[in-house]
Amino acid sequence: MSDLTPETVRAVNALTASWAGASDGGTVLSAAGVWPLLAFLADGAAGPARSELAQALGVPAGQAAGAAREVLAALDGMPGLGAALGLWTGRTPGLRDEWRAGLPADTHGTLDDDPVAAQRTLDAWAAKRSEGLIERMPVTLTRDATMVLATALTLRTDWRRPFTEQPRRPAAGPWRGQTLLGLHRRGVRPDRIGVVSAPEGRMTALKVPGNNGIDVHLLLGEERMTSGQVLRAGIGALERALPVVGGGRLPYGHVGPGLSVERQPAVTPEPVTLDVTTVAFDVTADHDLLALHQLFGLTTARDTGRGHFPGISGSPLAVGAAAQSAVARFGALGFRSAAVTAVLPAPGGIPQYRYETTVVRAVFDRPFGFLAVHRPTRLALVAGWVTGAVAYDTGT
Repeated sequence: MSDLTPETVRAVNALTASWAGASDGGTVLSAAGVWPLLAFLADGAAGPARSELAQALGVPAGQAAGAAREVLAALDGMPGLGAALGLWTGRTPGLRDEWRAGLPADTHGTLDDDPVAAQRTLDAWAAKRSEGLIERMPVTLTRDATMVLATALTLRTDWRRPFTEQPRRPAAGPWRGQTLLGLHRRGVRPDRIGVVSAPEGRMTALKVPGNNGIDVHLLLGEERMTSGQVLRAGIGALERALPVVGGGRLPYGHVGPGLSVERQPAVTPEPVTLDVTTVAFDVTADHDLLALHQLFGLTTARDTGRGHFPGISGSPLAVGAAAQSAVARFGALGFRSAAVTAVLPAPGGIPQYRYETTVVRAVFDRPFGFLAVHRPTRLALVAGWVTGAVAYDTGT
């Protein structure tokens, strides 16, 4: 696997934090998918467009293409991830050989003269590269389109330990009275959870480890905190820029949003236990990147009155459209089939509770954020905000 430098990880995570901070409502987004595209554009840009792109990227424009190749190669080499770059051109652009040579191999295709046929080709690429999760390219071709540059990122992981599915009916909050697909599990790793202190308030952060080096962090802030504030705090904790108190060092009582530490009677001595209840979710979102042109460094580049990328083509080019479609699904383990046989001996008397154990109990039953993170590099791959959970299927 190609190595990611800490500087590149910080640059991509910074874009995730900025984008998440500008988001509102239920969403899912991947700055790791946008960043390489912006970097290749910066490599061929000139004038104000080049400066704006470099500022959004957090790296000098002259280093951007190399960093983009680094990101794509690293993502494609990570277990459970797939990353691809696609470039399609018509007959007009006349790409600069030097710029095209800086792209990964086997990325260049030709746009059909018929825009309907060309759109079908692009949509098929998007569906194939996203393993069917995204059915079409997030941009629609026009008859005068001469170039399309795209990335696709897929992520899959299974939990090291499964959740148990159960109905969940929140007693308060926005999901009150709904019967949701709840997920529960109990273990002896209180270090998987902690309380983050952010400038805007406290946040409970739970790490759910995957089996291939990818973790999903669930982030529950104080009710007054916005989605952007919670997600930015999640990136701050990931970057070790904010203080975190781990579950094993928390005092008794209500210690954070949705988080309490309790004493419980026990028959035998037991270690500190982490008890987690959350919900399954399925989030989709479409993003118009030009609506946030300043954040992505595309303010000047969207001016179609003149060209901004002489390093890409001898023909004048501007950015006419930029968009992302994203999907995130969180469940017990996907599909699982099992048969359980049990023998239940009759109790031999009333249990004698001679001991006490400590339970760190976390409940995520109102809107919360999430980050999918590559564990070794701490690169945030996907971020999002959950406003609604999957409903529990009663079978009726």
